Amino acid sequence: MTTIHPTAIIDPGAQLAHDVSIGPFCVIGAGVTLGPRTRIASHVVIEGRTTLGADNTVGPFAVLGSPPQHTAHKGEETALIIGDRNVIREHATMHTGTVAGGGVTRVGDDGFFMLESHVAHDCVVGNHTILIKGATLGGHVVMGDYVIVGGLAAIHQFSRVGRHAMIGGLAAVTKDVIPYGSVWGNHAHLEGLNLVGLKRRGFSREAINSMRAAYRMLFADEGTFQERLEDTAIAYADIPEVMEIVDFIRADGNRPLCLPEREV
Repeated sequence: MTTIHPTAIIDPGAQLAHDVSIGPFCVIGAGVTLGPRTRIASHVVIEGRTTLGADNTVGPFAVLGSPPQHTAHKGEETALIIGDRNVIREHATMHTGTVAGGGVTRVGDDGFFMLESHVAHDCVVGNHTILIKGATLGGHVVMGDYVIVGGLAAIHQFSRVGRHAMIGGLAAVTKDVIPYGSVWGNHAHLEGLNLVGLKRRGFSREAINSMRAAYRMLFADEGTFQERLEDTAIAYADIPEVMEIVDFIRADGNRPLCLPEREV
């Protein structure tokens, strides 16, 4: 059954699953939908057209569904859609989208959004992502599955971050990060592959060795980057992980990439 603390303020227009839990001093707005077994701690504000799926946990003083921090936003009704089994900790914030950006901010499943992390308007966040304390995503960031963003790191608006990438703490990411990459610094540069993450997630030794060899080819000194990209695509056409990196780079040739700071 639904459990609502008597001090919570729930708009009659909110749609609550029959078994949600809402703690003291929460404010739940008219456009909010809370899925089954979702647990909302004390002092949480959820507003706007915000949907949370099943089995989410939201910590104290989190604010979800606030209007985008964008000067072009004129109060249009936009949305925030959050998937299932996410843990959203204290003071975390997530904003709705903008009309220009498609109108929806999307967060996937099984994420862990730590203290004071922020997901800005029009972001698309994949599954199994972790934002460590104070990590910030600017507007329109597209982030793949299994990405970890270190504490106090910031990702510039419109950046893309590929699957299984690792963003080091305090990094200022202004360029796209390849899948499986590891970046760090201000401004962030590519340190190599996220080898620790790949091993933890069960990638085979053969796949990791192929990715390392392809990385060396792709970011070598000889030839132009476009020539090296084509050579890598030919040499590793049968390695899905390498081709994921190649396809990621090819997908948006107008975006700059995080590159190694020194020779590989």
